[in-house]
Amino acid sequence: MTFISYAQNAEDVLLWRALGRIENGFYIDVGANDPVEHSVTKAFYDAGWRGINVEPLPVHVAAFDEQRPGDVNLAVAAGSADGELTLYDVPSVRGWASPQQDVAEMHRAEGHAVAELKVPVRTLSAICAEHVRGEIHFLKIDVEGFEGEVLRGMDFARWRPWILVIEATLPGKRETNHEAWEHLVTSQRYRFAWFDGLNRYYVADEHAELREHFGIQPNVFDAFISWHLDRAWNDGKRLQGALEETQGRLAEQARQTWDATQRAEQEAQQAAAEARRADWEAGRAGRAEARSAELEESLRIAGEAQQRAEQDRLRVAEAHERERRYAAEERQRAADELAALNASLAQLQDSHQQLSDWAGGIERRLIASEAWAQELGQRLQDMHHSTSWKITRPLRAAGSVVHALRRPQLARRIVTRLTANEKLRRLLIPVLLRNPKLQQRVSTSIAAIKLDPPQQAPAGIDVPDQLKGLPASVRVVLADLQRARSKQEN
Repeated sequence: MTFISYAQNAEDVLLWRALGRIENGFYIDVGANDPVEHSVTKAFYDAGWRGINVEPLPVHVAAFDEQRPGDVNLAVAAGSADGELTLYDVPSVRGWASPQQDVAEMHRAEGHAVAELKVPVRTLSAICAEHVRGEIHFLKIDVEGFEGEVLRGMDFARWRPWILVIEATLPGKRETNHEAWEHLVTSQRYRFAWFDGLNRYYVADEHAELREHFGIQPNVFDAFISWHLDRAWNDGKRLQGALEETQGRLAEQARQTWDATQRAEQEAQQAAAEARRADWEAGRAGRAEARSAELEESLRIAGEAQQRAEQDRLRVAEAHERERRYAAEERQRAADELAALNASLAQLQDSHQQLSDWAGGIERRLIASEAWAQELGQRLQDMHHSTSWKITRPLRAAGSVVHALRRPQLARRIVTRLTANEKLRRLLIPVLLRNPKLQQRVSTSIAAIKLDPPQQAPAGIDVPDQLKGLPASVRVVLADLQRARSKQEN
């Protein structure tokens, strides 16, 4: 079933999304204004709901009494205390009536005429005590800047509407004003759920599950159309019916005109035949002058009859032409209106299709991203638990050590410390002397690490060719060891 939205900002679509499953629900509309146009409660009333409409302007309440006999319609203003206040109405713009003098001055500054009238004031608590006998499923407040005073007159400890819809912008502007009154709501165990650009929505803590219905604007998945579009479609159907009726009426008039033309032509032909017969009889009989005069009179009468028939024919032709032009104009106007309606419908259908394609693309990308993330996590977990990962753990650690040792500064410091150790030198040098090839490789490696090029041996020291690649300090130590060894042998 297609939901018809009457509200100016699709507020009834969001409320129906959250509360549409409830049968015979109850609402309170403060600042109801009109029973149909821009009404948040019209769709709910048509669905069997009932409630209270609070509207201070008597002329507007009369429309509610006529069209909403099942509702309680009150010609009062809602405020923080019972009494009376001055209401500032803007007759040129329906829905701008406000108790706020600064709002009235703003409208005057914009060039609007403002009328003042006294209206009675009642608190929402008093209204609920008199008229509410069960749950209040939603409370809507739209009072052009007077929201704080209305909320101060409500006992939220006793009366607990499931959802609050409160206008949160300055009259006729995008600037928000909820900072002045929001604490009166959130301090009563209500939590903010959604801002639609005009109203703020709050959900009672005891019905927290309803918050899941907010968080995204009305869209094609809500299966709704605006009341204005529905009315345009119905007007198009009525125009089509009127066009068909007009075409039928014009066809009947054309048939009648044709019949009249035929009858006039037959009368003219009969008159001409009578004239010819009279002339033939006059010539044949050779009647007297009196008969001739009689025949002449008959001819004159026949001629007049023929002229009248011709005039009638011309009048009928003119009437037929006028009605033909009128029918063509009516058909053209109806066709233009029908074409405009079809264009609007096609544009709306294109918008619906684009939104559907966009939502489908987003959903597909989200599914693909989630699958990729799950696959990547599983592969990483499998790799960490694999045998190869555990086996290569020592190799990875050794690789880190080798990488660190490749730094020239660190290797140079280590070699310098080792070659400066006297005990280590005495231990290694005899081994190197017994193995010339190993000695050459060690000497070359130490020289490369320390970047210490081979030096000439000091005078008086005989150094073998295989030791000439060692640094001077090493060669001096080796010479000392050799002399000490020779003395021991002697």
